[in-house]
Amino acid sequence: MCGIVGYVGNENAAPILIECLKKLEYRGYDSAGIAVIDKNEINMVKATGKIKNLCDKTNDGCSLSGNIGIAHTRWATHGAPNDINAHPHVSNNKKFAVVHNGIIENYMDLKKELVDKGYKFNSETDTEVVVHLLDMYYDKDFKKSVMKTVSRLEGSYALGVICKDYPNTIYAAMLNSPLIIGVGVSENYFASDVTALVQHTKNVIYIEEGEFAEITREKINVFDCTGEPVAREITRIVWDVEAAEKGGYEHFMLKEIMEQPRAIKSAIEPRIKKGKITLDDSGMPDDIMKDINRIVITACGSAYHAACTGKYMIEQLARIPVEVDLASEFRYRNPIINKSTLVIVISQSGETADTIAALKEAKQLGAPVLAIVNVVGSAISKLADYVIYTWAGPEIAVATTKGYTTQVTVLCLLSVFLAQKVGSIDKKTASSLTEDIQQIPKLAQRAIDLNPQIPYLARKYHNERSMFFIGRNTDYAVCLEGSLKLKEISYIHSEAYAAGELKHGTIALIDNDRLVVALACNERLLDKLVSNIREVKARGAKVLGIITERSTKIIPESDDIIYIPEGNTLFNAVAQVIPLQLFAYYVALENDCDIDKPKNLAKSVTVE
Repeated sequence: MCGIVGYVGNENAAPILIECLKKLEYRGYDSAGIAVIDKNEINMVKATGKIKNLCDKTNDGCSLSGNIGIAHTRWATHGAPNDINAHPHVSNNKKFAVVHNGIIENYMDLKKELVDKGYKFNSETDTEVVVHLLDMYYDKDFKKSVMKTVSRLEGSYALGVICKDYPNTIYAAMLNSPLIIGVGVSENYFASDVTALVQHTKNVIYIEEGEFAEITREKINVFDCTGEPVAREITRIVWDVEAAEKGGYEHFMLKEIMEQPRAIKSAIEPRIKKGKITLDDSGMPDDIMKDINRIVITACGSAYHAACTGKYMIEQLARIPVEVDLASEFRYRNPIINKSTLVIVISQSGETADTIAALKEAKQLGAPVLAIVNVVGSAISKLADYVIYTWAGPEIAVATTKGYTTQVTVLCLLSVFLAQKVGSIDKKTASSLTEDIQQIPKLAQRAIDLNPQIPYLARKYHNERSMFFIGRNTDYAVCLEGSLKLKEISYIHSEAYAAGELKHGTIALIDNDRLVVALACNERLLDKLVSNIREVKARGAKVLGIITERSTKIIPESDDIIYIPEGNTLFNAVAQVIPLQLFAYYVALENDCDIDKPKNLAKSVTVE
């Protein structure tokens, strides 16, 4: 959600900043802007809509001179998406410019105070209070002005600030919002996402909550909230710029779907040694389950759907009660957790605002917290007691694919690991299950290879106005994700239901030619699902059946079939979801949708 970048060096800043912004388009935005200092003046250009509009206004940045600047892509929260509300924002005297990710929760009180002091507001945004506070506190000392300003802010922020009196210095500050410092040679950067930086540098500094950085072309100084220097190590980014490029694919989403077998393998291989699952890299002690009698998994969106799959796996294997909770609801219901509850939080970005809030609530209540995240150095990875990285690599498309499947893969590993720890499975069973997990990358690839007919199915069904997904047990958990993929990139209404719930109201919506996608990969429950399929067929529905390779039972009941490779039913959610991702992709392609950047959506939801 939104994106910020900053540069100071020897090159013309504006073209570099615009190229960095383009790398952040996937996060979702509705306007873009840039500000540079040239000859001790701040020059600013903003544009509603795509970055291309900003490029057109600035000749790809070449019409703006200056070796220092900040830039922003905005996803509207306060105020309409227009040029006035777009960032950067400047002070009334044009001395300061600021870009901001996050939400200033006390901005109304601050705005009233500033208006009473004579400051004029031009926008509807919460961010504009920041630039006026900077001016109010300025007494020829840029650093002190920044310190006093951030001390007044409540909520979340990643800030980049320039001042025309300091034409060689940027200040960047963060609280509850991602911010990374890029370290170059005679040039330095900041950004809200490492993706913006890898084309320029792979050396980064992750600053901590409440800290701020002073950035010049020659040095980077990091300070705590009191202004005292703190030491922060330089970290080397392990993936290259090609990982953030399309690599010949039409869309990032298709590329990332095809990358899943490799990403899943990356999540598994380091964690199986001599045929045994080990999670040493998580930091969890061997006796992690000694005093644990319950697990709560909390997440948002696709990560929540991964959690739903994890519940089935952990309960069946480890025989520990598992509750799955939406992070956006978690802290508002006064959850019953304590030191005997293991809380697992799941997030691709590690910056999801609701999940961070849930994590903090869990820790405050004394629960140990395990995070499953993709991004190293993210807020959640720092706040959690233990971390399992999914190692999915950069995911650019807004609709997650490999982010989700690697989360499910980690939950497969975790379920067997916990079962071993509590003694609910013997060594022989653990060994067999571990072998099944090692087969998941191959099954993921076969799920792709088995279904060359998916583009044809997309052409057949892309004009549907509404679809329903039904399944039972882990099939139902996969339905949730398959349905979400379809609705978020094709804009077709879609809902997922536990098949047994059809008769409890939903079947009233089934009518002639309504498409029902039926996941029927759980052999134990197949007869039950066949009954549900017959119910919808009796009401005129069309059925797209999802079945395993050797299964034939629902073929006579289905209009079309998608095949899933045979695998351990408990772990087969990964292979099941991949054809559904492809189906959603090709339906969106037929409908000429903006697949990588769906309307109204952002990659990382960093505000509530």
